[in-house]
Amino acid sequence: MKKLVLAGGGHAQLSVLHALAQYPGELKTILVTPSRYQMYSGMLPGWMAGHYTLEECRIDLLPLADKAGVEVKLMRLTGIIAAQQRVHLSDGSQLEYDLLSLDVGSEINTARLQAAGERLLPVKPLETFVQQWPHICEAAAQRDGYRLVIVGGGAAGVELAFAAHHAFRARGLKAEVALVASAEGLLPGHANGVRNRVLTLLQQRGITFHKATALGEEGGLYLSTGAHLATDSIIAATGARPASWLAQTDLMRDEQGYVLVDAQHRSVSHPNVLAAGDACIRTDVRLPRSGVHAVFAGPVLAHNLLADLGGRTLQRYCPRRKSLYLLATGPQHAIASWGAFSAQGHWVWRWKNWIDRRFMRKHGVLAKGTN
Repeated sequence: MKKLVLAGGGHAQLSVLHALAQYPGELKTILVTPSRYQMYSGMLPGWMAGHYTLEECRIDLLPLADKAGVEVKLMRLTGIIAAQQRVHLSDGSQLEYDLLSLDVGSEINTARLQAAGERLLPVKPLETFVQQWPHICEAAAQRDGYRLVIVGGGAAGVELAFAAHHAFRARGLKAEVALVASAEGLLPGHANGVRNRVLTLLQQRGITFHKATALGEEGGLYLSTGAHLATDSIIAATGARPASWLAQTDLMRDEQGYVLVDAQHRSVSHPNVLAAGDACIRTDVRLPRSGVHAVFAGPVLAHNLLADLGGRTLQRYCPRRKSLYLLATGPQHAIASWGAFSAQGHWVWRWKNWIDRRFMRKHGVLAKGTN
């Protein structure tokens, strides 16, 4: 009997679990993930802002695995020896595999912010962030003038800033929110119209914007503009980096440490290892690091894993030329970004909400509200 190991429970792996539930052949499959829940990143800002409950935003992997006949080990991966077809787990044990599906996500690069110490909270891993965000709200409620700074000018940083501001205002808290974007600026890769909409809303909401590189220091941040920001808490939504343990694997990686994969999402050095999401990088096309591609690559990953087992033809994942981004801005309002097109309004939020809830229903999470 062939053995398939699913390393990580990311967005793409959900499609694999659904496909395995329909797989007629004999196959021993083990899912290794540190948590039974997968937090859907697309709804994280809505949860922070108070529009969703935690149960509405996370997917329980155990029922999906049970339906697919997949054994679950709730622990972290600590290494891969691809030449021996073996993975190492956090409890010291090892698993052998015939086929490996890698979807372990990425980490937040906080190297420049570490000196801020306990004030620093990276947005990943999501399970840790979800545990800590209520504590920030509690601390902000203890005194007026609480200062929160979000570092990172990408889509995640923008949405977190708007969500935090709305959460504070909804609770009647007199807390300050600031957003710091590096020299790359605000929302790199998006059209000027989108950036202008965001800048206007930041100003209207009273969220201070700094275009500068931030360096953590005791008590807050030092900016490349020469300014010092005193902070009570810093949320890091800075650039992603691959999981640190990947540096010890024998899989071929790029200069940043991401696993190199081809158009079929197979490792270019070990074709019995397939990867999707933030753990890998394509050799033929440059993909933005976005959950959009992890979700869309999922069905291709699932097909190719089972096609490999059955000796069938593998599929290419062909990303769309333009991806749709719906950026939540706090009070059930959102901005749409699609190439050069942009729009905003409460209707965009309703559109985003419908897409997100449809995604969650597909994976067994039933909506409790109609926001």
